[in-house]
Amino acid sequence: MTRYSSLRSDERGIAMVVALFMVLILSVLASSLMFVSRTETLSSLNYKTMSQARYGAESGVHDAINHLLWTYTPPGGVADPIAGVYDTTKSPVEYNGAPVVLSSDTSYAPNYPPVGTVQAAFSGATQGFLGVSVGSVNYSARATLLTMKTIPDPFIPGQSITLQRWLVTGNSRIRGAGSAQVEVSAIIEKPPVPVYRYAAFATDTGCDALSFGGGAHTDSFDSSLYGGSGVPALSTDNGNVGTNGNLTEIGNTTIINGTLSTPRTGVGNCTSGNVSALTSSGGATVAGGLVQLPQTVTFPDPPPPSPMPGTTNVILNNACPSGTAAFCSVDAAGVHLDPSLVGGTIVMDNLTVAGGTNLILKPGIYNVNSIGFTGNSTMTLDTSGGATLPVIFNVQGASTTTPIDFTGGSISNPTYDPTKFKILYAGDKAIKLTGGAAAAALVYAPRSSASFSGGGGFFGAVVSGKITDMGGSTIHYDRNLDKKALMAGPPTMSEFTWKSF
Repeated sequence: MTRYSSLRSDERGIAMVVALFMVLILSVLASSLMFVSRTETLSSLNYKTMSQARYGAESGVHDAINHLLWTYTPPGGVADPIAGVYDTTKSPVEYNGAPVVLSSDTSYAPNYPPVGTVQAAFSGATQGFLGVSVGSVNYSARATLLTMKTIPDPFIPGQSITLQRWLVTGNSRIRGAGSAQVEVSAIIEKPPVPVYRYAAFATDTGCDALSFGGGAHTDSFDSSLYGGSGVPALSTDNGNVGTNGNLTEIGNTTIINGTLSTPRTGVGNCTSGNVSALTSSGGATVAGGLVQLPQTVTFPDPPPPSPMPGTTNVILNNACPSGTAAFCSVDAAGVHLDPSLVGGTIVMDNLTVAGGTNLILKPGIYNVNSIGFTGNSTMTLDTSGGATLPVIFNVQGASTTTPIDFTGGSISNPTYDPTKFKILYAGDKAIKLTGGAAAAALVYAPRSSASFSGGGGFFGAVVSGKITDMGGSTIHYDRNLDKKALMAGPPTMSEFTWKSF
């Protein structure tokens, strides 16, 4: 039998080997932890610098949008024409065969017609520094013109409004440790919207901004379908009304044949501290229900009369007043005024049509300080010769409590196209309106308070600060206005994106 024996001396050194292995493992763990820690530190630094760079790029976008909306003047007119300069058939719009670009970003060359200091103004307004926790971040921006078109100015004949759609891109870069570069882009535009989207719109934000009673109601018609004889066909819908405040309606024969649009909510009692959308009593109704607007609606002031009228009283009583022979004539039909004979504009200060006069108006601009009727007088649109331009009364309203007062007469527009007869007033004094058999007109007085009386029909639309119809008048909204009398709507921003490099 063979015996084996082991000596402890054969195991000498194993402890050293184990210790070395343990040191190696701990070293690897320590290195891994240091690597993870460094990675986390760099990741945090990169996230921080990327966030700061994004804030810088957003600053460039906002500076550019602010400049384009409130400082930059779009092309159009004699000094800065569109035709022959810009190719608006392409998107982006081109100038000299390349996209139209305004830029403060040195990586992108601008391309804009050399009109005034447009590029220099954009460059100066859209680059700068954004303060951060340590130091600052520089930013710049560029704007590419995607589309451009013009629409007729709803207030000034022969002039236009330019509508543009821009792609705005802000750029920001941080160099050094944790370097980051970010671009932020957004699209900004002012879409066209109808000035007269409602039969009546009151800009006031309080109670009784709209007041209807005594059988007052709204409905609609379409002037483009009018055959030229009789009264246009009426429809008991689309007589929509709107306000930034409250509608109060009274009486079971009072009805809005359409919707009520307002940013207010709720039905019931209205107080200054709690403005409800609708206060209704006595069975009055809003047939189409309520539509909540996302925000209050703003309207620009109409342009002031130019030249400015004085405050002299001018009375038209079946005869031409002194000093009006150049544009005034009289025949069996009535008293005729023709602005085309004096350059397209007549100035008549405080005008009163009296004594049952039939005042016959040729298309053109009538600048007056005030206008009123007495003695069942009539103001008639002259449609002879296929006139296409409108009659526009631009009212100043200085030193008078009622700059527009139609209670002693009526308007007659036999075309039933309300865009042919416009009344503009930028002041805040009260105005008085009446209807009639052919009272087709547009009234635009966004700061005033308008009231209807007489119980007749009014074909068209009214924009005023407050609108009161407690005498049973009917406002017949022209549905064709949705396609006419457009203005630049509130700016909208869309397609907000960002990317880092």
